[in-house]
Amino acid sequence: MLAPLQFLVFLVSLALVARFLLTGEGEGAATLSILVKTMVLYLIMVTGAIWEKVVFGRYLFAPAFFWEDVFSMLVLALHSAWVVMLLAGIGTVAQQMAVALAAYAAYVVNAAQFVWKLRLARLDAAAGALP
Repeated sequence: MLAPLQFLVFLVSLALVARFLLTGEGEGAATLSILVKTMVLYLIMVTGAIWEKVVFGRYLFAPAFFWEDVFSMLVLALHSAWVVMLLAGIGTVAQQMAVALAAYAAYVVNAAQFVWKLRLARLDAAAGALP
């Protein structure tokens, strides 16, 4: 449930950030959208860690999701760096948006990792169901 919501928030935020970088308009909306995206990311990280604990007995870095979790840490670090830049007034707005875009690029790679893992699990399940 949270993953599709996060993806929708990502798409909206990406459009708002791109609009700001291309036109200089909508800085407030772009900044707010990155903040919402970051909050949703934190929420999905917490719920994902709880799920991983229930299913695999570890909050993070269970063997089945080790590399996805490693890359998730990069995604979280980049989003957190943006928050620090925003709150501390570090860099120009364009530099802050560039960090947000780096975080978004990492998020896309991480989301692709999880989609690929889900696809492989479904293929394995389907192969196991064949007579």
